[in-house]
Amino acid sequence: MFEIFVVKPLFNLLVLIYALVPGHNFGLAIIIFTIVIRFFFFFLLKKQLHHARAIRELQPELKKIKQASKGDRQKESMLVMELYKERQVSPFGSLGIIAIQFVILIGLYSGLRRVVDNPEAIVDLTYGWIAHLPWIQTLSGNLELFDATLFGVVDLTRAAISEQGFYLPAMILVIGSAIAQYLQSSQLLPRDKDAKSLRSILKEAGNGKQADQAEINAAIGRSTRYIIPGMILLFTVGIASALNLYWFVGGAVAYLQQKKILDQDEDELEKVADKSQTKEIIEGEIVQKKSSTKKPNKKPTPKKTTKKRRKR
Repeated sequence: MFEIFVVKPLFNLLVLIYALVPGHNFGLAIIIFTIVIRFFFFFLLKKQLHHARAIRELQPELKKIKQASKGDRQKESMLVMELYKERQVSPFGSLGIIAIQFVILIGLYSGLRRVVDNPEAIVDLTYGWIAHLPWIQTLSGNLELFDATLFGVVDLTRAAISEQGFYLPAMILVIGSAIAQYLQSSQLLPRDKDAKSLRSILKEAGNGKQADQAEINAAIGRSTRYIIPGMILLFTVGIASALNLYWFVGGAVAYLQQKKILDQDEDELEKVADKSQTKEIIEGEIVQKKSSTKKPNKKPTPKKTTKKRRKR
């Protein structure tokens, strides 16, 4: 089912773009293919970012609950679940979105791998209506026409480090993929100058100070911006650069998408703040006008008493 509903549709989408793109350059087809996939990811990404922001906004409340619970784990869990229910936020809401992205990523990897390992897959595994396209018909007669390069500069079938030796263009794509992932991860982290590092938290815990779980989670989150790019750098140096091209373009597009979503959120927050501030000013002016229109209370004038003249 994974083959039928995930791998083959993604594979055929790539082949369709390759068959229709001018010049039939495989590298250009991967770039267009990645942008199309990231476009469909945009709505999932927006939902994921909004959910992450909602969870982050609850951190002050969660900290208060922890202080109020005073070590009572059962009470703390109950209050936390009540808070999530009240704010209509699920702590596992983004897992489904991440799972969908992961499944699609595996399908993309499988499809790209087949083309790189065996160009005949372009002819053998395509849907019938795609196989009848003019360029696919031409390619089926002569597979040597398959251009597995990026504009004739980068051989997308070679890895950065392989039995053939070191390949600089592929290494540039590997490093570019890691940098794009680092920027993408850093973009989502809250900026806090007073934030403690994981090492300092563990050091304080070793000296007897109780560690705050929120600070630990934040420190781990900050460390992932180095871990994930490092893993990409480590695991992609030995694979075909076609996959590195996908990682690089996908990371760059995702960074721009996140920037747009976050900028939109900031604009919305500023509009809400401006509205509330304007409302407060208007209400203040109304109160001031009402108070100024009230007539001042006049003190009653004392009655004049006429003194009788004494007769001499």
